[in-house]
Amino acid sequence: MSNWMDVLKKKPKSARSKALERAKKKGLKGLNKPQRLTSHKTKSHHVYAWENNKGKYIPFGQKGVKTNQTAGQRNAFKRRHKENIKRGKMSAAYWANKVKWSPSKTKEKKNKKWRKGS
Repeated sequence: MSNWMDVLKKKPKSARSKALERAKKKGLKGLNKPQRLTSHKTKSHHVYAWENNKGKYIPFGQKGVKTNQTAGQRNAFKRRHKENIKRGKMSAAYWANKVKWSPSKTKEKKNKKWRKGS
């Protein structure tokens, strides 16, 4: 009889805790914490995004491509994906911009030329 009462007293899991469980199953350390991805065929990173009480698994970034080599290349990416970056945490462009295209990771900061094929 006590087991039945324990079941009734148990609180249902929140949406955030369910999302955190899903993120852990995908091998992530938490919500909104991007990581490198080795098992995906075409994507280099992944994240379980959480915003406005909604969660979404997002693989992002092209695998095997040199990114963020010059300031010109970084600016071209930001202009090209400006509208999608504005969408916020639930878009792959936002995470690619944050993880792969941050100014601190640019190799040639003063070079304004865009390198084709890199």
